[in-house]
Amino acid sequence: MTTTQLIDIPDTQTPLNTIAAATATAVAAKASNAQVVFGATATATEGVASEVSLRSFSVSVDEPPTLGGADAAPNPVEYYLAALLSCQVVTYRFWAERLGIAFDDLKLSAEGDLDVRGFFGLDSQVRPGFTAVRVVVDISGPASDEDYRLLQETVERHCPVQDLTTNPTPVETRLRVAR
Repeated sequence: MTTTQLIDIPDTQTPLNTIAAATATAVAAKASNAQVVFGATATATEGVASEVSLRSFSVSVDEPPTLGGADAAPNPVEYYLAALLSCQVVTYRFWAERLGIAFDDLKLSAEGDLDVRGFFGLDSQVRPGFTAVRVVVDISGPASDEDYRLLQETVERHCPVQDLTTNPTPVETRLRVAR
């Protein structure tokens, strides 16, 4: 049995709380309104590079020369770090408004440890992804240290990209071969 814990949305009319309230109303009216699908398309370009389309946006992806690329763009794991940090920024802003915790400045940095033996198949005991990721959050403002710790804990519970990292997500791949 699944239980749902509701989180109160404050009555304050801030832009993000207004969005949260409208979403809560839409989901209460029809549960399927909670479901969103995001997509991306990648096309191989020169060497190991690719162009990725996301809605109306395009990003280039490449690798440094030590991994076979021309270093013309960030690599996929760097984009993962960017996705994690930018998702946390959004989540910090959203939940700061939701919890009524003010901050003046917010800066995040991250680094990840990757052992290339996994990617290159040099050691089957080494995973190909990050073995550890470290995030540092620098926040300043008028709230108490306790409020900022509460905000951090809340962000870690609600950040979608952090959730993708800390919980298994089923991935199904279909191969379509054109002749």
